[in-house]
Amino acid sequence: MSKFKVGGKTLLELGYPKRPVFRLAIKVMEEYFSHLTRDEAIDILKKVLADPAAYLADDKLGPVAEQLLTPAAPVEIALRETPVPYAVFGLGNIADGAIQQLNNAVRLPVAVAGSLMPDAHQGYGLPIGGVLAANNAVIPYGVGVDIGCRMCLSILDLPEQSLLTNTGEYKKQLMNWTKFGAGVEWKTREADPVLERNEFKEIRFVKNLFDKAAGQLGTSGSGNHFVEWGIATITDAQNEWGLAPGNYVALLSHSGSRGLGAQIAGHYTQVAKDLCPLPEKARHLAYLDLHSEAGQEYWLSMNLAGDYASACHHLIHKRLIAAMGATLLARVENHHNFAWKETYEGKEVIVHRKGATPAGKGVLGVIPGSMTAPGFIVRGKGEVSSLQSASHGAGRLMSRTQAQKSITDQQLTQILQEHGVTLIGGGLDEAPGAYKDINMVMAAQTDLVEVIGSFVPKVVRMADGGSPED
Repeated sequence: MSKFKVGGKTLLELGYPKRPVFRLAIKVMEEYFSHLTRDEAIDILKKVLADPAAYLADDKLGPVAEQLLTPAAPVEIALRETPVPYAVFGLGNIADGAIQQLNNAVRLPVAVAGSLMPDAHQGYGLPIGGVLAANNAVIPYGVGVDIGCRMCLSILDLPEQSLLTNTGEYKKQLMNWTKFGAGVEWKTREADPVLERNEFKEIRFVKNLFDKAAGQLGTSGSGNHFVEWGIATITDAQNEWGLAPGNYVALLSHSGSRGLGAQIAGHYTQVAKDLCPLPEKARHLAYLDLHSEAGQEYWLSMNLAGDYASACHHLIHKRLIAAMGATLLARVENHHNFAWKETYEGKEVIVHRKGATPAGKGVLGVIPGSMTAPGFIVRGKGEVSSLQSASHGAGRLMSRTQAQKSITDQQLTQILQEHGVTLIGGGLDEAPGAYKDINMVMAAQTDLVEVIGSFVPKVVRMADGGSPED
């Protein structure tokens, strides 16, 4: 009687997966079990397939069992041939790299619509200034590394002249009550409701980040993050706070969720890449199904990081307002690097705004310029084609490396003097010349927002230079 030889057809009929185990099982059966009858060989193969864990220690069948217990690598997901609709604002001043990144994003199978803001420039995954609506999916790199990064503007009852004539005191308090840079912490920790959130107890990955979050509460990041004193000018007599039009001393900050957000972003981006392999040009756009365990974990963690970023700003502002003996008259706060559940064409979608400001009808926001250029207090118009979004700033004109090579210390000093700005920290990579003209950016989005006021920086504190967190 001729001996039975295991082949691919037999393994398929038994239910073996088409993976490396396929070839390995054939090799093992030929090497160690070729003397068996057909029924005997099939019986062994069935038993290993039914309970591979029971055979892990077997000298001959162990490798087959191990392969069966190894999850199959997901099949690469193809992009759409035809992109979903998208709008670009300020097209003539946006680099090709940012446009190409949006072109990749609007070809994702889960994409519903997209938009590109006039401050857009190239990033990872979505471009900075990119907006994408997705169907029941969240893209960690569509949110960004610095989750929930935001602007917070406090308008105070201090007289304008006090800032112009007593700059030294404002500078002193900035030095006393702000900390900047990757990894910095306060020695004395302050309690806050955000640190009592269940996510720190219930999500295994986030649980390990609690100590970092507690230490960094009320600090600011590096790169383009800042805390600055300036003059806010209210121009809209019908403003939401009932303030008389005119000039006010104001405090403006820009920062995010610090190490907490960065760690969450890094972890869940890798999870998404493992579960959702995409073509090389779109691999940073890997997404998580919101119905999946990983998708739910990321969604909860993202929202925690966003609330943590807000708590950081509120603590910074509380300390500085108290130090100056001021009273808060009005506040505007808005965030980017986030994903929201919103309605588009009658259906719920997940809108990612990476470096883009929410601009729904009546929604207030702050769009900053640079350390010498004005920023603007805006009210959203709810423009559908922009997915109810606007720019989050002026946007970079030069990369950090370009700026450091092109701009001199003397040039930075000169422009600061011309605008009467006192700078603490900061580097050439954040010099005003590294950014687009904010007035040009605002002119490209008149359909998206209306301006109700402005902010001119006067005393600016930043980190001493380094990589950005958003």
